[in-house]
Amino acid sequence: MTDEELKALVASIAIAQKETDNQIMELKTSQQETDKQLKELGRQTDKQLKELGKQIGGLGRKFGSFTEGLALPSMQQILQEKFKMEIISPSVRLHKDGRDLEIDVLAYANSDVNEAYVVEVKSHLREEAIYQLQNIIDNFRRFFPEHKDKKVYGMIAAVDMNSELKERIRALGFYTAKIREDIFSLDVPEGFKAKAF
Repeated sequence: MTDEELKALVASIAIAQKETDNQIMELKTSQQETDKQLKELGRQTDKQLKELGKQIGGLGRKFGSFTEGLALPSMQQILQEKFKMEIISPSVRLHKDGRDLEIDVLAYANSDVNEAYVVEVKSHLREEAIYQLQNIIDNFRRFFPEHKDKKVYGMIAAVDMNSELKERIRALGFYTAKIREDIFSLDVPEGFKAKAF
């Protein structure tokens, strides 16, 4: 190999090395861009998942409100005709002594019938709804001292209620109501005696 050929070979190796270095730099830059894009995509995905979570939660609340709205006309009829309630208020919310109380339907009468009914409306009945109703009944007179002399009754109305939970509710002395053809009706056996609290 001559000196000229050796110089040409070294020059071509140097050029090839420079091209390889350039390609490595381009790959690093490309990798950094890809990393940035993946991080941004991750942030966007997190944001979208949070938004989706909010929307699902909102949808659940809307379905609950829809169920309560569906229940109100038939519940009003039951409370007026069967129990002689005079005042029926949907969606009662109170804040007292740093505590909050929310009742789906509150009904009461101030005449010969001196009673109040607390109705919880659920689309799908779960165990916690029973505890929720018990808690409302237990704290009722504290939140409503104006009704302290009334007999207080509880009721759970649900679109979907399994027989086991239904029996537990009745054993506690609460009424149960179910929906049939968009109308709620009392769902208690003949001779059922609800407990007055």
